[in-house]
Amino acid sequence: MSDQRFEQVLSEADLMARIDVLADRLKPRLEGEWSAISILIGATPFTSDLLKALARLDVHPILDALWLESYRDARESSGRVVVRADIVRPVKDRGVLLIDDVFDTGRTLAFARQHLLSKGAREVITCALARKPWAPEGPENVDFHAFDAPGRYLVGYGMDDGGRYRGLPYIGAID
Repeated sequence: MSDQRFEQVLSEADLMARIDVLADRLKPRLEGEWSAISILIGATPFTSDLLKALARLDVHPILDALWLESYRDARESSGRVVVRADIVRPVKDRGVLLIDDVFDTGRTLAFARQHLLSKGAREVITCALARKPWAPEGPENVDFHAFDAPGRYLVGYGMDDGGRYRGLPYIGAID
């Protein structure tokens, strides 16, 4: 099912299949003590489904969240990342799986990585649901992602347009 306002980019079934594949790829890296930090609000559905997929593989990181803001209600990043609410569980000497919805400019994940390393995380692995075509390569690249997104504005499955459409079970695109 899809909403006529959006072109469906990835169906709910395809999303779940890609998340299962991602969990299989992540499992070998998540040995020992790990925390999964979800970047709020957009990564919430992805984080939930990824943790379920990891649990089916007997991987159980401690969940926490970091509420960062760089978009407000605009379709483009402001270029400035602000911490709206910090994590509550310590990450000192733990590995951190940092989970975001879309890897775009790289600023949010770079900021969050440094923020968590400054709190004593032993390492930070980045993971995004979608990677945009123009996202940074090399050392600034995301470590893991579920799919390569088109160069369009995405909604659904936690991603919004001015606060709307986060609850769509699929990913749609707006031009």
